[in-house]
Amino acid sequence: MHTPTGTPLDPDVKLLHEMGYAQELSRRMGRFSNFAVSFSLICILSGGITSFQMGLSAAGGASIGLGWPLGGLFAMVVAASMAQIASAYPTAGGLYHWGSILGGKGWGWLTAWFNLLGLVFVVAAINFGTYDPFFKTLIAPMFGIAPESLGWIHQTLFLAAITSLQALLNHRFIHVASRITDLSGYLIFVVTVLLVLSLIAYAPVKPDFSRLFTFTNLTGTEGSAWPQQTLVMAFLSGLLLTAYTITGFDASAHTAEETHDAAVNVPKGIISSVLWSVLFGYVMVCSFVLVMPDITAGMKMGTGFFEAILAPIPAPLRITIEVLMFFINFVCGLAAVTSCSRMMYAFARDGGLPGSRLLRQVHHIHRTPGTAIWVTAVLAISITLYGDAFTVLSAGSAVFLFISYAMPIAAGFLTEGKSWTTKGPFTLGAWSKPFALFGTLGALVLAYVGMQPPNEKVAYVTIAVAVLLNLIWFAFGVRKTFAGPPIGKRIVERQSHMEEIEAEFEEPTAP
Repeated sequence: MHTPTGTPLDPDVKLLHEMGYAQELSRRMGRFSNFAVSFSLICILSGGITSFQMGLSAAGGASIGLGWPLGGLFAMVVAASMAQIASAYPTAGGLYHWGSILGGKGWGWLTAWFNLLGLVFVVAAINFGTYDPFFKTLIAPMFGIAPESLGWIHQTLFLAAITSLQALLNHRFIHVASRITDLSGYLIFVVTVLLVLSLIAYAPVKPDFSRLFTFTNLTGTEGSAWPQQTLVMAFLSGLLLTAYTITGFDASAHTAEETHDAAVNVPKGIISSVLWSVLFGYVMVCSFVLVMPDITAGMKMGTGFFEAILAPIPAPLRITIEVLMFFINFVCGLAAVTSCSRMMYAFARDGGLPGSRLLRQVHHIHRTPGTAIWVTAVLAISITLYGDAFTVLSAGSAVFLFISYAMPIAAGFLTEGKSWTTKGPFTLGAWSKPFALFGTLGALVLAYVGMQPPNEKVAYVTIAVAVLLNLIWFAFGVRKTFAGPPIGKRIVERQSHMEEIEAEFEEPTAP
């Protein structure tokens, strides 16, 4: 395939054309940038801290020392299975596309909605976590602001401001956003090492490594995040620390159309972001357990435990760590807006959303899906306006995402070697089906655990969403009007207009 001047098409663009899509977004990302967007979104310095009590208050130190590696193994298998599919179909909105190609347009439509809702909730949850504890508890006192003086209005203004800034960077300053995300990719490594070394060096107690392998059923006790459970269920509940932290790695897939050599670099981005997050995250959460003077007392502090274990560190070093962590958490939200908006754009491109005509629009100079970006921001801000609803939806974000991860993997398991015969450069070989089966079951187990008390409302929300989506699909005729990704003659029809579409766009100039 050639351009009008006879120049051969870039291989990435050629592959995209073969799947029926024009190159509207700007391919500005290399291997590290694709890794960094998922690594920054996973952000162990965000979820590993704000969700830490979910692990500790379940089965005690064993939830950290043994639970994190087990949860990390689940995440790695899921990531590897997703990476294999991403290598074959490197498009924006990857999970939707994969679900549609491998499981049919109805399966893909459901996958898209679960993934999209999960990503919107993730943006809200991350930015709320940036506010509390990082801004409210750690940063505000540096300016003489008492945390207890900050109310709902201050919280709302803060969340609206940072979410809007993240949207603005994504829309009008995408090269700046990419560089910031790349910087965050490096900083997460550096700050995690600095944090762990500082905690250990200034710990008021001698590290007792047996804590990491001691089962203590803390469910039902004062300060625990969980009602009374059996020890087995307590340990399973503790896995949510890893599940809530090691998620969002689909960002590498959602930015596939902005990544060079996507069929190779996207799967590498998915796998490497999860691998390094699991390894560095494990060292970090273990250090939290080791430096606590008393585990039960630390559990009762809630997220305040982090402020307590930082306290022995000398002020200049502690403030440096806190400021860098606040910046990293802001970039975590920035990456989440990037991922969610690309998913929304890709789904709208095939007519899957209300207002698809607007949501699929790409700015002809900045080459970013502006409407999708700002709708993402508005939805995320809106979720944070309601206290109890926000708690339920933020907890449900991991459940929705892991369901959306399981759906295309399960479809691939059933169709591999049948309708799915063409794979990309990255393949699992003989491990493909075992990984797909284990990954699907693991994702569903984590989703099930995420619906247990006190998060039983998540189950109601998940069931309600599933029923509503099926009602819309069957009763309102969406199954007849929604065409899904282009196939066959529709690809040929689209290809005849691609050069015309791509001619409208200008390559943005990096500042």
